[in-house]
Amino acid sequence: MEIVNKLLDKSALSALIERLSKSGKEVYAPVKENGITDFAKVDTIDKIDFDCITTIQSAKSLVFPRVENILSYKKTSEDIVVKNVDITAFPEVVALGTRPCDAAGFIPLDAIFCTDNADEIFNARLKKLTVISISCKKADEYCFCTSVNGNPGNTTGSDILFTEISDSTYFAEIVSEKGKAILDTNTDLFKDTAAIDKTPHLAEVKQEFTAEAINEKLNTLFESDIWDKQSMRCVGCGACAYVCPACGCFDIQDENKGNKGIRHRCWDSCGFGLFTLHTSGHNPREKQSQRWRQRIFHKFSYQPVQQKQFGCVGCGRCSRACPADMNIAEHLKEIAVN
Repeated sequence: MEIVNKLLDKSALSALIERLSKSGKEVYAPVKENGITDFAKVDTIDKIDFDCITTIQSAKSLVFPRVENILSYKKTSEDIVVKNVDITAFPEVVALGTRPCDAAGFIPLDAIFCTDNADEIFNARLKKLTVISISCKKADEYCFCTSVNGNPGNTTGSDILFTEISDSTYFAEIVSEKGKAILDTNTDLFKDTAAIDKTPHLAEVKQEFTAEAINEKLNTLFESDIWDKQSMRCVGCGACAYVCPACGCFDIQDENKGNKGIRHRCWDSCGFGLFTLHTSGHNPREKQSQRWRQRIFHKFSYQPVQQKQFGCVGCGRCSRACPADMNIAEHLKEIAVN
């Protein structure tokens, strides 16, 4: 749909949140607790941290939970009874205050889970998710969205994008039908406006390389010693994958007791040594350098070819979370000029 431009007074945002909650939607927003800002369920504006650059975790758990039950089973003397998860019971969810990089992260996730045979559970959650993002007015040294086809005011993945244009006003871009549905039920809170140049109100994030350049360079670097060099500090903890808004690796585990059990889907990471371990004991990616190479190739080579989407949104969370101070943007810049 064509983007609809509106204005929203900051004072009206509180009423919008309360109305969304009272309508039965679960609203999640950045909440700061004990010095850490992460997504949490809210029903008022009071606890929302609007000043953070990013939350510690991404918003992907709203559609791809860290651990989720996908079915239960019970053995009888004659058969095994399997009960699938009830996808109709998933609540309507609003992700409020996501950054544009977070919102953009839902696009590669959708490509992972909904290409070819769509994942019913993921798809059901995504259909019930509305994303109301807020443009970035500040950035830090880890942000590199402009190098991977994003920007601090990017509307990709958002249903509504707010940009703070004054101390009292948001410029609202209604991007999708989901966003329009919220507008249509809250028209009294929004004001008409013409399009506004957001650029003066956005953070400056210097473009250091392009995703396309990385993609092209990787074609000649599979056997390069750059992977040994870059992975030297990697401890294989998986923190980078767990905070990434675009990583979709998972494992399936059965938990049973007696004659019944539950099947879980849980996050996994290609950075783990066990990720590719065969039952025979052979591991095709036995060294950490091979696993680091796989992470970069997946995001910038395999995924663009297979799913027409890059697997990185430049949020910088992986670099902030890394206990060994590995910085993916620095590594990508090295690849770009290699």
